[in-house]
Amino acid sequence: MKVRLFLLLMVLGVVSFANAQTVKTVAAADFEKKAAAMKDKIILDVRTAEEYKEGHLSGASQIDYYGTDFKSQVSKLDKSKPIFVYCKGGGRSSSSCEILKDLGFKEVYNLQGGITDWKKAGKAVIK
Repeated sequence: MKVRLFLLLMVLGVVSFANAQTVKTVAAADFEKKAAAMKDKIILDVRTAEEYKEGHLSGASQIDYYGTDFKSQVSKLDKSKPIFVYCKGGGRSSSSCEILKDLGFKEVYNLQGGITDWKKAGKAVIK
């Protein structure tokens, strides 16, 4: 009986681990393709307001990762929607994605290399 219970708990643990939310870091082409395929999504720029004004992705909202209210601001976003996050080079967005995951966001995408790699790939930027 104890062996069966142990095995059942092990199976449940593996299933839970397999279903655990992970952040998907994707290159510019895949980021663009996945975002375009989803009608109801959030595109989040976590750079400063000044960086955002220099150029951003179409449809992006901006919440400054360095802002004292960052966590409070992102917690107000719809957790049921896929969220696509980027910064300048990938560091802030990577950290932001972990925060979003911890807040309960179900589908989180991080732009590998940030807007820098986005531009290098010849992708459009709005000014």
